[in-house]
Amino acid sequence: MQEKRKILMVASEVVPFAKTGGLADVCGALPKALQELGHDVRLLMPLYKQVDVKGHRIRRAAALKNIPLKIGSDKIQIDFRTGKLPDSKVKTYFLDYDEFYNRDELYVDPETGKDYPNNDRRFIALSRAAFALCESLDWIPDVIHCHDWQTALIPLLIKNEERFAGTRTVLTIHNLGYQGNFPPETIELIGDYAHLMQPMGPMEYFGKVSFLKTGVHFADKLNAVSPTYAREIQGSEEYGYGFQGILQERAADLVGILNGLDVDVWNPKGDSNIAVNYDVATLDKKIENKKALCERVGFTFSETVPLFGVISRLADQKGFDLFAEIKEALVALPFQFVLLGTGDKKYEELFRGLAKSNPKKFHAIIGFNNKLAHRIEAGVDCFMMPSRYEPCGLNQMMSMRYGTVPLVRATGGLADTVIDVDAEPERGNGFTFDAYDAELLLETIKRAVKTFENQSRWIAMQERGMKHDFSWTASANKYGELYEQALQKS
Repeated sequence: MQEKRKILMVASEVVPFAKTGGLADVCGALPKALQELGHDVRLLMPLYKQVDVKGHRIRRAAALKNIPLKIGSDKIQIDFRTGKLPDSKVKTYFLDYDEFYNRDELYVDPETGKDYPNNDRRFIALSRAAFALCESLDWIPDVIHCHDWQTALIPLLIKNEERFAGTRTVLTIHNLGYQGNFPPETIELIGDYAHLMQPMGPMEYFGKVSFLKTGVHFADKLNAVSPTYAREIQGSEEYGYGFQGILQERAADLVGILNGLDVDVWNPKGDSNIAVNYDVATLDKKIENKKALCERVGFTFSETVPLFGVISRLADQKGFDLFAEIKEALVALPFQFVLLGTGDKKYEELFRGLAKSNPKKFHAIIGFNNKLAHRIEAGVDCFMMPSRYEPCGLNQMMSMRYGTVPLVRATGGLADTVIDVDAEPERGNGFTFDAYDAELLLETIKRAVKTFENQSRWIAMQERGMKHDFSWTASANKYGELYEQALQKS
């Protein structure tokens, strides 16, 4: 039985308040699962322009106003607002400082397409605010759980915080491709740490100040968001992005914990977003959602023609360069394809072009719509994720919850959750391919199209996926174990 702990979770984005990726999904679900296990969990994030203050009943607090914060030689005053994670009792605090966070996007200036030039100041402030919040509340956590580079300075800064001498830090790496590397003068904004910027030092990375490297060096415990990804990022330049040697040095303190899924939100039995509700016992009703989706996108519905779907950020990482290589061959296949996503313009144009030339077979919705995302998960037969790398991935789990068969590249969390039906006929719940290769992707799509003809085999895959437990409970217990290991460190 784990001891109940006080845990402060600090993140740059949290569902449903603000989101750019899977980090937000994790930080919106894990705190609730930890609290259900009995832990006292509090959450800190910035108050972005996107946060619906009124809708989420976020309030000002007189005791959390005009709190001094130092960034280099600058002294600013911040406020915290308070709220709760929806459908939970998790107290959520929002760092309120308009100059840093009242922006149109979270990290990137939409006018330039580049990172905001003061991102270093913005997230130094978030890291320092963690200590200011706890002291203002007179609540000192046992563990501060940090997420990605935006909060990775906390394990360093805590060394100079006397009241936090008994507090330990855990850093979760959601995507090693984002490291928070800044010009060397940023060190002056962080504090008196120039001695850590010598070549190969704890904060230095190719002449820059690396927030993530700092966290990797100083955190008591580290984890990545799937067991396979934890191995991959230590094993090669392809996945390690130059950090593989740094992570190998911390191998004893680095574990992989697979993300869970909010099974209340992603539940076809009670999902109000979809046309017809169903579960594994009423799987035959799923086809009504396919009919509704076909009508929505202008396809002719057919029980015998498989409908494939993708919901994704349109980027090289997600495998869309492979799509581009095989687009002519895809047009010839007896299937239909619907995409929901936004991102790189070249891929937006790729799918717009396919849809324009083949309107009865391809449909592209450029943008994001949460209700439509649910309808696609429920309506398609097969969901595709041919990612170059995928630290964990959530859509393959969402798909299986909805009786939708995943087709993935066997990397990261995709390798940990999807079992190829041809390799293991009795356990298979989807289709996988290994090498990052366009022809292999095409052959795997062809395998899926062919397998769809054998409906008894297809239904068996659907049922295996729907019966799998993707809830956060198991993962939350593993995080509880990780916190205990961190607290045992001197």
